[in-house]
Amino acid sequence: MKVVAKTANEAMAEAMRQINPDVVAAYPITPATEIVQLFASFVADGKVDTEFVPTESEHSAASACVGAAAAGARVMTSTSSQGLALMHEVLYIAAGLRLPIVICEINRALSSPINIHCDHSDTMGARDAGWIQIYAEDSQEAYDSVIQAMKIAEQAFLPAMATADGFILSHAMQRIDMLENADVQNFIGEHKSPYNLLDTDHPITVGPLDLQDYFFEHKRQEAEAMRNALPIIEDVDKEFGEKFGRKYGIFEPYRLDDAEIGIVVMGSTSGTAKEVVDTLRNKGKKVGLLRVRVFRPWPAEQIMNALKHLKAVGVMDRAEGMSGFGGPLFAEIRSTLAELDKTPMIYNFIYGLGGRDTKPVHIEKVFSLLEDALSEKEIEKVNYIGVRE
Repeated sequence: MKVVAKTANEAMAEAMRQINPDVVAAYPITPATEIVQLFASFVADGKVDTEFVPTESEHSAASACVGAAAAGARVMTSTSSQGLALMHEVLYIAAGLRLPIVICEINRALSSPINIHCDHSDTMGARDAGWIQIYAEDSQEAYDSVIQAMKIAEQAFLPAMATADGFILSHAMQRIDMLENADVQNFIGEHKSPYNLLDTDHPITVGPLDLQDYFFEHKRQEAEAMRNALPIIEDVDKEFGEKFGRKYGIFEPYRLDDAEIGIVVMGSTSGTAKEVVDTLRNKGKKVGLLRVRVFRPWPAEQIMNALKHLKAVGVMDRAEGMSGFGGPLFAEIRSTLAELDKTPMIYNFIYGLGGRDTKPVHIEKVFSLLEDALSEKEIEKVNYIGVRE
């Protein structure tokens, strides 16, 4: 174990180096450019055996990744925001072909207007594309999640993206405990591919026209693979914790057991929210939070059990779902808790769009509004925190 100071970009690039994939195809985009830039230097310096393919767009990068993975290679890439959006068509193809590609994804707002800073609208836009999605709270977790994602993807035969918040994590220096190269290689093990197009002794057809006769069955198989991925994610995380002393779970409850009011949050804002929870606890308030780490597959039953005792739940979305009724995380939580005989009061709080600072006072406001709701004061079902009136 080596202690270093790294940004999330640097940490994720180092994780890629230690994984040493067979192929990386990529196109640079802010704020994820540095990941690809650093990895390209590892290739140039002979620190990896990777075939590095610079492409003319993110669509091309994703397409090259699909081709390489279908040919039996261990494959990774990195992108953000508009880049992930340009990959959108190919994301579905990678998932439908059950290819264990890993993306180091840096969360950034989608245009328009043009914005290069953090929110979760990019990955939320791809939430139904069939990719496992993991959201990191800090740079250490971003590093660990990339390593875990590679093993998870190859066991589930599904693609995965490990995400970190743009600039807040991607460009902020933090202490990182890096593993030894050999330990990473031993953990991820030998590459596992669902098939290999270059295996001419066992020819297969990949990407055929699939109309009414079998398309439904193939999609049903893909959906089942996503359901089966949840225990794989838990097992890989457990093994990682036993070997390296860091375990994250599919979500993290914080001071939630005896709480009456709780918030649900993802990504880097979780750290700020924990500080607010501690402050309010010191004032005698029974508050807590649940940090969602794995958004896909959605751990519905586990989250329902973690939140079912609360009187009020505030769901914090760093994305506006444009549904006319709140953000995507809110929709998932509300649907999950609808299974309960007695449902907590549930409200949505949109925050931090385009990198808008989210300060402790904003999260205190969320808890204050939830207290108002419990006091039978009328509050909006969907609220915007930190936006100018």
